Amino acid sequence: MRWDQVTVVGVGLIGGSVGMAARARRVAGRVVGVGRDHRTLARAVELGAIDAATTDLADGVKDADLVVVCTPVDRIAETVLAAAARCRPGTIFTDAGSTKGNVVEGVGGKLPAGVHFVPAHPIAGSEKAGVEHATADLFDGRVTVVTEMYGGVAPDARARVEGFWRALGSRVVYMMSPGDHDRALAVTSHLPHAVAAALADIVPPDWLTVAGPGFRDATRIAAGDPGLWAAIFLANRVPVLSAVNAFRDKLAEFYQLLDAGDGAGLVAWLAEAKRGRDALGR
Repeated sequence: MRWDQVTVVGVGLIGGSVGMAARARRVAGRVVGVGRDHRTLARAVELGAIDAATTDLADGVKDADLVVVCTPVDRIAETVLAAAARCRPGTIFTDAGSTKGNVVEGVGGKLPAGVHFVPAHPIAGSEKAGVEHATADLFDGRVTVVTEMYGGVAPDARARVEGFWRALGSRVVYMMSPGDHDRALAVTSHLPHAVAAALADIVPPDWLTVAGPGFRDATRIAAGDPGLWAAIFLANRVPVLSAVNAFRDKLAEFYQLLDAGDGAGLVAWLAEAKRGRDALGR
């Protein structure tokens, strides 16, 4: 499936990778990037992430067949609605936000006739930010979750968006409820970032000289953009708080076993965790 024009709003790591993948795989005849910073957009063109750039949202989306919104999660809904008002009928929107409930609630029932939005979340990326780190293979073998909108999504639009993400290399998983997505990601993505940040924050600077690979692996994602992650935590506040409570309970079990000197209990506690990690398969 080929799109005449794909417009990417927010040309950073994810948006830049969307553009690179769409161009490399000939998914789009033309990729237009929309952003706020002329220098960033010029760099995106230079790196081959996009064919053309503009800071004018209306100009960037007026001829688009597909618009991929890759802004921070607290700006996705407003960006979709602002762009949709300037699009022609038949334009399809998708996004790359790691929270879905706030986005779906913000967009639902407010689109112009003939314009469709299919919420999505490519579970890809790294702690690095910016188009300089974008790659055409970022989505290869990675899962992209597609969810419903409240009130439903047009089947043809959903099929086309799922085809788009597959064409970029993703394995598409359909999860009907945005709430189910947000609860799952609170545990598998958002809580791990908070834990990594907490661990990185309790180590005195003069101990970093003896920090080994385990510490580096466990805290790598704490190097992510603080503003972006604060927006994610706030957008998914209730599921993240629930995940924090579950994690606190699990740490309390560890504390009690260690405090009691219960070696057998510690082995069982660690073995249970190992089974969970081994089930991931990699």
